[in-house]
Amino acid sequence: MKEKILVVDDEKDILELVEYNLTKNGYRVKTVTSGEEALDLIKENDYDLIILDLMLPGVDGLDLTKIIKADKLKAGIPIVMVTAKSEEADRVAGLEIGADHYVTKPFSPRELVAIVKATLRRKPVKHEEEKTIIERGGLLIHTGRHEVTLNNKRIDLTNLEFRILLTLAKKPGWVMTRYQIVDATRGEGISVTDRSIDVHIVSLRKKLGEENNYIETVRGVGYKFKENF
Repeated sequence: MKEKILVVDDEKDILELVEYNLTKNGYRVKTVTSGEEALDLIKENDYDLIILDLMLPGVDGLDLTKIIKADKLKAGIPIVMVTAKSEEADRVAGLEIGADHYVTKPFSPRELVAIVKATLRRKPVKHEEEKTIIERGGLLIHTGRHEVTLNNKRIDLTNLEFRILLTLAKKPGWVMTRYQIVDATRGEGISVTDRSIDVHIVSLRKKLGEENNYIETVRGVGYKFKENF
């Protein structure tokens, strides 16, 4: 699965140009025109890289970068600044607060894509199994605390329901058979069979309420966690 990139710029023609070239190279791209919109998305989603204009209405690029770098959960997201501000002082300011690259407008789309690829190659790979917190849209799974919150409200799950949800959420879009889910959720004091998985999925969906579409049924095969948020 290709990396997920957020592009923030108040010029729609720039957004379209960047989105076209990144999508052509296989990346999943989300675009917004303000720092406020970007903040809302960053809080609710995992992004592998952010392309950010400095001169934004409201929350500008420098302030947005400071907010991201102050958040322990989001500080590791690489940031590529793309801006018309070409003075050395501006570049230094951007890099000093945590930007990985500084690209001035007008720019070459091919060069920007090359910078994105190089930046993502340097990003440390953090496997889902190693993460303390897994975030999927408004769903937050804290593996250390054995705790799940949905839109900031805690959901009480049984040990097995938690394991099933965690197993599916680790690999969004991947279809897992009932047997695979059984193998992944077996543990001390847990008794589960392929026939009982359906029952636990029903219970899990009920507890997810209006967001029960996080877990999708693949007829004749098994289940998967939805890929897009």
